[in-house]
Amino acid sequence: MELFQYNLTLHLPQDLPDQIFVANTINPHSYCVAKEDAEFQKALINSDLLFPDGVGVVWASKFLKGKEIKKISGFDLHLHYLRILDSKGGGKVFYLGSSERTLVLIQDRLKKEFPSILVGFYSPPFKPDFSKEENRKMLEAIHDFGPDILFVGMTAPKQEKWVAKNKGQIKAKVVCSIGAVFDFYAGTVKRPSQFWIDLGLEWFPRFIKEPRRLWRRNLISTPQFIFDVLRAKLGQ
Repeated sequence: MELFQYNLTLHLPQDLPDQIFVANTINPHSYCVAKEDAEFQKALINSDLLFPDGVGVVWASKFLKGKEIKKISGFDLHLHYLRILDSKGGGKVFYLGSSERTLVLIQDRLKKEFPSILVGFYSPPFKPDFSKEENRKMLEAIHDFGPDILFVGMTAPKQEKWVAKNKGQIKAKVVCSIGAVFDFYAGTVKRPSQFWIDLGLEWFPRFIKEPRRLWRRNLISTPQFIFDVLRAKLGQ
């Protein structure tokens, strides 16, 4: 699978679209997962906006194409879209995923930082797959609130595949899968400092804190991604 079959979005949009747009991100780990998961691969390729979230993707672009691009993380997307709504005098955002506690903390922070924005949320069951009734309740909660922007935080690849399956039933201008950003913004998980982010090593403190959860991402996916990029370079 060629990394650059993906149509990367290199600049943050300056306004909301007139019709639904699905925004996702790709990093070395999600690239490797997508190689083995056709449904996830299709969801990423069919994204309306696909942002390079990870220094590995930035490096690959420079190494393979000689093109310098900027990392745009899920955290960047989240704040950017909130600021767009705020600049318009307000709007409605909906958070789907995570726990009730995390969602309430997000709501509390938004009330302080973006008081013009109305917030809705729904915490789905923590399970690999949803029943038809569970899925109906999720879509109903979104529909009843009528958000401008829907943020989905159910971890990759589950969140991207859920959005791809249900896009036709979602009424929102932007649907954005942002995973761990829910916890970062709520403060339940501390995001690495700007020092590590600027060095391109945001992954390192997270790996040190949660090696059991992140070992595959950093010790298997990253080397595999580097190998694929080197192989692509030699094949040019």
